[in-house]
Amino acid sequence: MDDHTKEKIKELREKGMTYGEIKKILGLSVPKSSLSFYCKGVGVPADYQSKIKRLNIENLNKARVLAKRQQQEARNRYLKSLYSTNQHLRNKIDVPDTAKLLLASLYLAEGGKTQRGSLVFGNSDPKIIKLFLFLLRKAYTIDDRKFRCTVQCRADQDTERLKNFWSNITRIPTGQFYKAQVDKRTVGKKTLKQGYSGVCRIDYFSAGIFNELGVIGTIMTE
Repeated sequence: MDDHTKEKIKELREKGMTYGEIKKILGLSVPKSSLSFYCKGVGVPADYQSKIKRLNIENLNKARVLAKRQQQEARNRYLKSLYSTNQHLRNKIDVPDTAKLLLASLYLAEGGKTQRGSLVFGNSDPKIIKLFLFLLRKAYTIDDRKFRCTVQCRADQDTERLKNFWSNITRIPTGQFYKAQVDKRTVGKKTLKQGYSGVCRIDYFSAGIFNELGVIGTIMTE
């Protein structure tokens, strides 16, 4: 290394540059130990240690962000592999008896048990509502005119917007929706949960299906 480069190294060091910064500025590929040797006896600014602490914190934060990104990418690959491995199960739901078993299990967990003349099913998760309707239509011949829906929501929510939202999810016309049920206990209280669209309650008037799902549920739990 020529004397000019060595002098530039010392000048940069005196200005408070780290060895990594010096290598980058001068385009050097020498070990940091060599730079330390050339800078023996060279003083650094009083705020140098503060700079080192700040850089350490910045590097730690960058490492955390990178680690989080790598973890997320690994999880996405894992979930994608699970999706690929289990995708064939989707075709099995096309068998009515399989759909009926799944529907009975779902209804046993989430469905209403007291209104014997109809199925009553409610949930705030659109995916659960879609699954219920999908299984119901796979398992039975359905008359769409027998559906009724009720939006159950908080006082500060727009009931018409929610009705349209759930109509789009269920593919049940808004004309088959009852008047929204607003929880009076929430008056004056702001809805904090982001994206909360209330609960969609579905009524399907069929005592026969209600009774059959109840019996299937009993058979499965005996």
